[in-house]
Amino acid sequence: MASNTPISVPLDDAAGALDPEVPAAKEGKRLSRRQIIARRFLRNKAAVLGAIGFALITLMALLGEYIGPWGYTEVDNTAFLSPPSAEHWFGTTQGGRDVFALVVEGSRKSMLIGVCVALLQTGIAAVIGSSAAYFGGWWERIALWLTDLLLVVPSFLIIAVLSQRAGAAKGSTLLFIVLLAGFGWMLTARVVRSLTLSVKNLDYVSAARFMNVSSPVIIARHIIPNIASLLIIDATVNVAYAVISETTLSYFGFGVQPPDTSLGTLIAEGQRSATTYPWIFLAPAAVLVLMLVCVNFMGDGLRDAIDPSSKSGGKA
Repeated sequence: MASNTPISVPLDDAAGALDPEVPAAKEGKRLSRRQIIARRFLRNKAAVLGAIGFALITLMALLGEYIGPWGYTEVDNTAFLSPPSAEHWFGTTQGGRDVFALVVEGSRKSMLIGVCVALLQTGIAAVIGSSAAYFGGWWERIALWLTDLLLVVPSFLIIAVLSQRAGAAKGSTLLFIVLLAGFGWMLTARVVRSLTLSVKNLDYVSAARFMNVSSPVIIARHIIPNIASLLIIDATVNVAYAVISETTLSYFGFGVQPPDTSLGTLIAEGQRSATTYPWIFLAPAAVLVLMLVCVNFMGDGLRDAIDPSSKSGGKA
């Protein structure tokens, strides 16, 4: 039997039922994907610390020549192997050159090489690996053959010989970047190909294909973004790889050549007197270690922020 007792409705609920905008206001503003990634990244203390450290090193590399009292090519004839002082903040070398100015110039050169090599190398791997898996056929066979061929080529010797022949000529740094990137993308391309094979038959890729979306657009907008976490990690690792490779080659005299300088050439110069005049060796070595640590922290933070299964960034 139906009851005739009136049901009392709270005024707030009644207003919400009549006004469709009230529930929307209560739900709050919906965050975009970029805002979610930024929020998760900022909640990772190690990643924020790495970003701050990398930004400080970048500022030192960009603005250090305007802050320091000496240029990296200037020679102080009154201070040879001078320890750190108010006039020479990081001391001087055997030739009377200011170590702080040399570290600033070396950081700029090493950072330029590391970032450019990482971007170029990761880009080549993403394009070749994803296109080989997506198109298949003759292009996949050629890409795999080229990848296998470059994996067995003694890349270190080739880079050493070609960079040594270029020497300190104009454009040698650009050649060095191209060589490091051209011989370092193969392993990442194979991983990208494997991931693309598992992604290209998913529903959203098939739907884009049935809608006659061009293949380059599908690769750029639907496949590569879904493997972005791997590419970000690879890019950060490649920065460290490029800096270490440049340091190693410059240490043995095959990389950056005088009158240019880099962290590798400074470490090679300072290691001979590391026990007697340690400031020549410790300053570039400390900057190199800090740079690599900060880059790795940033890469881990970006990976965790982009990966929704990671819990290090907390809930968005």
